[in-house]
Amino acid sequence: MTSPTPPLPSPARNTSFRRTAVIAAAADAALILLFAAIGRDAHQRGEIITGVLATAWPFLAGAAAGWLALRAWRAPLALWPAGVGVWLGTVAVGMLLRAFTGQTVVLPFVIVALLALGVFLLGYRLLAAAALRFRARRRRA
Repeated sequence: MTSPTPPLPSPARNTSFRRTAVIAAAADAALILLFAAIGRDAHQRGEIITGVLATAWPFLAGAAAGWLALRAWRAPLALWPAGVGVWLGTVAVGMLLRAFTGQTVVLPFVIVALLALGVFLLGYRLLAAAALRFRARRRRA
């Protein structure tokens, strides 16, 4: 006797999940670019657009690696494992790529990147979770 197959997700629900994953990935990328822009501005470096992209690309690659390794699209707004994994992947892979390409990797920068990207990449997920809980409570009331 075979077990029944689970029901397929409805197209509306599947679209909602896909949209959430795209928005979360875009938010991660935008916040990484913001981190790079703030850092470049703090150190008064020229080449605004190309400079920000040159600073950001290792971290963007790290975020992509984190997304792929964890399959974060399954629960992109979850703090654990998606948020923490993407955050740590962003910093770890980003710093390795910076080192391999001759960019600066010093302990103070690693600490600043870890803290700032943690606030950015985990912070919006915490806010999203709070907003979703608030909306769920309002629906029940």
